[in-house]
Amino acid sequence: MSSHLATNLPVGWSSTTLGQVSECILGGTPSTEVRQFWGGDVPWMASGDVHLRRITDVPGRITALGLRSSNATLTSPPAVAVGLAGQGKTRGTVALTLCTLSTNQSIALLKANGSDLRTDYLFHNLDRRYEELRARSSGGGRGGLSKAILEAVPIELPPLGEQQKVAQILDTIDTAIHETETIVTKLKAIKQGLLHDLLTRGIAANGELRPPQAEAPHLYKESPLGWIPKEWDIKQLAELLGDVDPAMRSGPFGSALLKQELVETGLPLLGIDNVHTERFVADYTRFVTPRKFTQLARYAVRPDDLMITIMGTVGRCCLVPEDIGQALSSKHTWTISLNQQAYSPYLAMLQVNYSPWVLGHFARDQQGGTMAAIRSETLRSTRLPAPPREEQRLMEERLRELSKRIDLEVDSLAKRHSEKAGLMDDLLTGRVRVTPLLAEAAQQQGSA
Repeated sequence: MSSHLATNLPVGWSSTTLGQVSECILGGTPSTEVRQFWGGDVPWMASGDVHLRRITDVPGRITALGLRSSNATLTSPPAVAVGLAGQGKTRGTVALTLCTLSTNQSIALLKANGSDLRTDYLFHNLDRRYEELRARSSGGGRGGLSKAILEAVPIELPPLGEQQKVAQILDTIDTAIHETETIVTKLKAIKQGLLHDLLTRGIAANGELRPPQAEAPHLYKESPLGWIPKEWDIKQLAELLGDVDPAMRSGPFGSALLKQELVETGLPLLGIDNVHTERFVADYTRFVTPRKFTQLARYAVRPDDLMITIMGTVGRCCLVPEDIGQALSSKHTWTISLNQQAYSPYLAMLQVNYSPWVLGHFARDQQGGTMAAIRSETLRSTRLPAPPREEQRLMEERLRELSKRIDLEVDSLAKRHSEKAGLMDDLLTGRVRVTPLLAEAAQQQGSA
C-alpha cells in the first residue's frame, strides 16, 4: 500500500486513497430494444436498489447474452455498491452486496484488497461520508461520481484486526436498527388492519370485535360506505361540527394578515409545516402579536381540533395538542372543531389520513394541478361512520394503545440511530479505539 500519512493519525493508522486499496468496477445496461438480453438468471442491480443497504438479491435480471453484450460485470461478494448519479438521495448512497450480481452504469462496486482494507469496514466508512461523497461529485447539483473521483477519495485505516472489530460493532447496531424497523412496520400494518376492522365492524357488547358481515349478516345494514353495524349511522362532517363560530375555518387571507405584520416572537401562526400525519410538530417559525391575535381570534385553534393541510401535500391531518395555548391557524390549512360529545376527533383524524371512503372523496374533488386544494364543501360533505359515542371511546382506546406501542418503538429507533452516529464518529476516526473498549468489556464480564 502506498501510504501518505496524514497528520494527527491515531497510532497504528495509515492514510491512503480508495484506488490504492480497492478495485472499482463499473456496470452497464444491455440494450432495452433486444428482448434476448432481459429476463434471464443473471442478477442485475438498478440504481434504486442501493437503498436496500444489505443486498442479498435484486429484482432485476438479464441474460448471459445481455451480460456479454454490455459493460455489466458479474461481481462476487462482498463489495460496496456506490450510487454514482441522481439528483435525489441515490448519489453517494452505499450498500453492501452479499450476493453475486452485475450493476447498471450508475453504480460502482468497490472491492477491498483484503490486505489493507476490509470490505465491511469500507461500507461503514463510506456510509458515514455520504455528504462528503456528494460534495466530491463533478458538475454541481446535477453532477455525479466517477471511477476517477472514487479512486481519489482519501481513507484513513486502522489495522485489519481493528477494522474487523469496528465493523462487527457497527453491524450489531445495524441489526438492532433493522429489527426495530421491522417491528415498527409490523405494528403499523396491525394498526391499519385494526382501524379498518373497528370502523367497519366496531366493538360488540361483549367487548370483542363483531364477527364480519359475511359470518353474521343479521348484525349489519347497508350504507353509502358499505356494510355497517345496525346500531350505527352515517353522518356528514357538517353534522358533527361543534357549537363554535366558525367551527370550520381556513385563513386569514389577504390584507387580514400582511407579511410585514409577522414578528420574531409572539403567538404562533400555524402552517403546513406543523401538520404531519397523526403528528403535530410544535416547531414554530411564524408569530403574531397578542393584539393581532385578538383581531384574528376567529382563526384561533383549540385542543383536539382537526388540522388538515390543503396546500402542497394535501390531506395530512393531525389533532391540535392539549397544551397548544394561544395560536392561529393559517390559509394553508383547514381547522375543524367537532362536537366531541357526538364524535371522537381522534377517530375522525385517523379516517382523514387513512380511510378509503375519505381519501376517495377527497380525490374525486381535488382542485388544481401540482398544488391541489380541498374545498369547504368537500369537507362538509365527507361521510363518516358514526357508532354510539361509548363505542367510539372503546375504539379510540384500543387504537391509542397500539399507537403508544408504535411511538415507543419509533423512539427506540431514533435512539439507536443516534447511538450509531456517535459510534461511527468515534470508531471510524480513531477518537475512541476499539481495543480499549473490548478490554473494558472483558474486564466487566470477568467481574460479573
